[in-house]
Amino acid sequence: MAITRDDVLHVAALARLELTEDEISRLEVQLNDILEAVGKVSELDLSDVPPTSHPLDVVNAFRPDESRPSLPLDDVFANAPQRDGDHFRVPPTGETAA
Repeated sequence: MAITRDDVLHVAALARLELTEDEISRLEVQLNDILEAVGKVSELDLSDVPPTSHPLDVVNAFRPDESRPSLPLDDVFANAPQRDGDHFRVPPTGETAA
C-alpha cells in the first residue's frame, strides 16, 4: 500500500503541521521508500525464527516503592506561565467537539 499525498496531508493535519508543497512531495517519496524497505522483510524466510518482542532478554529493575515528600506547589508552578489553582493553565486548541 503506497502513501499518497492525501495520506501525508491527513497525518500533517492530525499533528497540526503546516507543510509546504516541497515538504509534502518529499515526505510522500520518503515514506514510500521506508515502506518499501520495511516490506523487504516479508521476502525473508523466517520460518525458523521464533517470535519475539525484544531481541535481548529484558529484566525489570524495580526500586522499592517508598513514599517521600513531593515538591511544594509554589516550586512546581514557579516556571509555569499561567496557573489555575492547583492546575497548569494552557491555551485552548482552538477546536470544539462536534
